[in-house]
Amino acid sequence: MSNMTSFDSSQIPIAMTIAGSDSGGGAGIQADLRTFAFHCVHGTSVLTCITAQNTQGVTRVDAMSCESVTAQFEAVMLDMKVGAIKTGMLLNQEIMKTVAKKLVAFGFGNVVVDPVMVSRTGAQLIDDDAVKTMRDLLIPLAAIATPNRYEAQILADMEIHTLEDMKTAAQKIYGLGARAILVKGGGMTGDLKAIDVWFDGDRLEVLQTEAIDTPHTHGTGCTLSAAIAANLALGKGYFQSVKEAKNYVTEALKYSLSIGKGQGPVGHFFPLLLFEKF
Repeated sequence: MSNMTSFDSSQIPIAMTIAGSDSGGGAGIQADLRTFAFHCVHGTSVLTCITAQNTQGVTRVDAMSCESVTAQFEAVMLDMKVGAIKTGMLLNQEIMKTVAKKLVAFGFGNVVVDPVMVSRTGAQLIDDDAVKTMRDLLIPLAAIATPNRYEAQILADMEIHTLEDMKTAAQKIYGLGARAILVKGGGMTGDLKAIDVWFDGDRLEVLQTEAIDTPHTHGTGCTLSAAIAANLALGKGYFQSVKEAKNYVTEALKYSLSIGKGQGPVGHFFPLLLFEKF
């Protein structure tokens, strides 16, 4: 006689990531799916590009066709009840337009937009046309947008050096149409590194967690937005989802992985490490 506990898998929440593949496993689709899994959320994916990268950098990027992006999206959405979607690296203007078109066509609103335009070191990752498309088409579709310092500077059209600048930028980006904005402080200096600013039209909040001193921070932005999406899929509110996601990333940074010869990733599976201690 089976000892299995009755379990209704149809109640498992589902999330989707629309992003690029990181062959080194530290960011992108790989980080997102691990993050979903450790929130007990089933992860689905739409690959926008395939990168050849490791802890030392990216050596090649191959874009998926818009037809492939569309087919992947429709295959999942027509079959499963997706509770939340996050977007990451969309790479180019054509893919951004395709993703925006599909989100509108399906009337999907629970979208976390990580506007991957500029790295946390300030290097622009997409061309100016794609930046404009991100601002005009994707940000207005976001339930929550999570720009880093440099992306916020572009979206708000201002320099960001202080906490007050972060607050102003959050309010300006909110005006682009997203329902809530989280300006991340990872690219800031000093005490502002562990501080993010939230604005949803009514609530302006400064969110601060413990600053973790580690060089191994690859994938933090992907992980944060994926954790937000996972919490949304679990039925939590916007602000609560962000707070819990920020705590998850902080813990993952404590267990970051010194692998490879460069900047390692955060430790997504820290809950297993903590479990082993008891």
